Amino acid sequence: MHRRHAPSAAAFDLVFTHCRIVGDVAAALLAAGAAPRADRELLRAGALLHDIGVYRLYDATGRLDHAQYLRHGVLGHALLAAEGLPESLCRFCSCHTGVGLTREDIEVGGLPIPPADYLAETVEERLVMYADKFHSKSHPGSFLTVDAYRAHVRRFGAAKVRGFDALVAEFGVPDLARLATARGMTIVTG
Repeated sequence: MHRRHAPSAAAFDLVFTHCRIVGDVAAALLAAGAAPRADRELLRAGALLHDIGVYRLYDATGRLDHAQYLRHGVLGHALLAAEGLPESLCRFCSCHTGVGLTREDIEVGGLPIPPADYLAETVEERLVMYADKFHSKSHPGSFLTVDAYRAHVRRFGAAKVRGFDALVAEFGVPDLARLATARGMTIVTG
């Protein structure tokens, strides 16, 4: 599905690699004992598809529209729904941004998505959302530590930091050194 929707080889490489890394982070957390009741197949599929909406933000020249980036989740949800995939997969797209977006976040912030609550509800959704925080497409070749993501999310308020800290408590901290070594990547610490 990624190959079919990617507007270019570069976009495919960036997005699909990131999705695979998010899957690797989630798998590492599972192997360490996190979320023992999680549906591993659903989790893997959700990780691989969560950012597919990013492809909809590339223009004809191959440039990514960073100003509209926040829309990638709802765009991905719509793309998967149009493909006939179940809501349980579509939600991985729309409910992974940050540590969740509320209707209030959207209305107060004037964010460019339809006002609604986009919150991870299932353990699988929460784990993909959490695993996503440890790798950023804007830092290609790098993993982010808990402290690095906490510093990033702090600009959105104390409630978002508490939300992230709750995910850390629920799932633990992935072995980023092992993941970075396996991928030949660096670790951003702050």
